[in-house]
Amino acid sequence: MEECLFCKIVAGQIPAEKVYEDSDVIAFLDINPRNPGHTLVIPKKHFSDLLEMDDEYAMKLFVAVKRIAKAIKDGIKADGISISQSNGRAAGQVVNHMHVHVIPRFFNEGPVGLESILPTKKIDQGSMKNISNILKEAISKVSEVSKPASEKKEMEFEF
Repeated sequence: MEECLFCKIVAGQIPAEKVYEDSDVIAFLDINPRNPGHTLVIPKKHFSDLLEMDDEYAMKLFVAVKRIAKAIKDGIKADGISISQSNGRAAGQVVNHMHVHVIPRFFNEGPVGLESILPTKKIDQGSMKNISNILKEAISKVSEVSKPASEKKEMEFEF
């Protein structure tokens, strides 16, 4: 992707403070960190978000995320690690390239976790049951998650 900031980092056109790289994944320090050591882990191949990735690539990415999280916890002596990933603008995704934030957290930094940014909502039991049924049905229809989007379209025409 020509205009993708993260693709330019992968291509070496934009400098980044890389902390990890393999054949499929690269990790570098966030230029606007929440804490020192805040790292972005991205696939080298362009995917707009998690939902666009095939399962094999997602596994490779999240194995790297786990490795980076362990290194941050051990190396920086973080008390905990927040792992954040957003899909789409409504969820807060700013760069249109799949990425995972691995953020060191410390006891002395104040409110943490989802509760500090997203207030909880009261949902009655009937609505919970309805939402559960909707999701169960939708999940039963998600059978091609492991195929890249380009392969899914081709498969629609196979007999």
